[in-house]
Amino acid sequence: MKMQLFGLMWGLILFPAHLPAAEPRPNILYIMADDHAAHAVSAYGSKLIKTPNIDRIASDGMRFDLCLVTNSICTPSRAAILTGKYAHINGVPVFNRFDGSQPHLAKYLRAAGYHTSMIGKWHLGSDPTGFDYWKILPGQGVYFDPVFLAQDGKHKYSGYCTDLITDFALEVLKNRPRDQPFFLMCHHKAPHRPWQPDDKHRKQWESVSVPEPETFNDDYATRSDAAREATMRIDRDLTKGDLKAAPPKGLSEAELKKWKYQRFMRDYLACVASVDDSVGRLLDYLDQSGLAENTIVVYTSDQGFFLGDHNWFDKRFMYEESLRMPFLVRWPGKIKAGSTNDGMILNVDFAPTLLDAVGLKVPADMQGRSFLPLLRGERPKDWQTSMYYRYYHYPQDHRVQPHYGVRTAQYKLIYFNKIDQWELFDLRKDPHELKNLHADPAYAETIKTLKTEMYRLKKELKDENQFENELPNP
Repeated sequence: MKMQLFGLMWGLILFPAHLPAAEPRPNILYIMADDHAAHAVSAYGSKLIKTPNIDRIASDGMRFDLCLVTNSICTPSRAAILTGKYAHINGVPVFNRFDGSQPHLAKYLRAAGYHTSMIGKWHLGSDPTGFDYWKILPGQGVYFDPVFLAQDGKHKYSGYCTDLITDFALEVLKNRPRDQPFFLMCHHKAPHRPWQPDDKHRKQWESVSVPEPETFNDDYATRSDAAREATMRIDRDLTKGDLKAAPPKGLSEAELKKWKYQRFMRDYLACVASVDDSVGRLLDYLDQSGLAENTIVVYTSDQGFFLGDHNWFDKRFMYEESLRMPFLVRWPGKIKAGSTNDGMILNVDFAPTLLDAVGLKVPADMQGRSFLPLLRGERPKDWQTSMYYRYYHYPQDHRVQPHYGVRTAQYKLIYFNKIDQWELFDLRKDPHELKNLHADPAYAETIKTLKTEMYRLKKELKDENQFENELPNP
């Protein structure tokens, strides 16, 4: 009896009754669109569209103004986001199969007691691993009456893809185990090409006049051959399937280009509007169910996208519209509402940040870095001020030359390694990247400094030119 009393007293000393219970681990709702450019989000000041529901995440949390992708193409970016590693390390430089046996974010969270789910566009060539539940589109999937793959097989559903992905995500939230925190990845197909909106949003946009970008008539005068040779121009490379209608007769060359741009952009923005509505449905459920207060919500895209900028659609290049990703995050009580952050973050940083946020140790082999301090409003003195980019996929799909480069706060140096051509841009003086300064002797020292930094990063990241000569076909 005395021993029992002694044990009880010792327990009260070690764990006083007045101490609060351990804070519950946060849930994570990770929402990602496909090819949604930051300049098509009104929280980023877009002149193209209003996205009130996506903006709710920014107004309740933080907007990152310098979120950058390390390889601007769908499959490699998704692999980098999951693994926290660059393409040459995780094995996905182009559209090759993701090796699901390797460790990644969902596996770490699942091992730590999270219920993990993946809904929507996976696009990694292999079945998801590390998820308790998954329901994914095969490959790119289709917009209308899509087939989904799940653990129990293949099923076709009637309806619009964006709505169905949201329906399935809500089902996961409603039927989740109540004794576990959740990690839900909700990946939309939209607004990926061929930009097929549902009737509701198509009708809303069919008569809208979309403003043209400042660089719409770019002539690539000072750029490398890569810029001139890329086959993703509004005036010549949009297909009948993209445009969905024959142009009016009698249009001049300039008028036809404008007509094509309007057709493309109305459909693209209508697809974005449907995603925004779906984000609102998910946020409303979190509010109504009492989950909002302890759920980290992220909205992002797998990369940027050209929206007529430089007369282009698609992505791939290291130029700003393709390189920049939207990244909005809210975490009530942890992130200051309505805050912005200009710290440089990369898609390889997402996984370590989410692990860090829930109290897990970031694995030593992850190449990304947690930006949890930035979420708290702090800026470490040694925070990254430069980033390394590498694109491999050529010549398939748009003939964008392979290249790598470095971006700092002020400068961007790009090397098109197959054709041995360089580009340098001063982003403060030339934010639209119209004037290549590489041949300007006034920038000789700047180029030397940037090359040193680029090769330092290349070595640090262990990029030893894997996949240089032989790339798998998509």
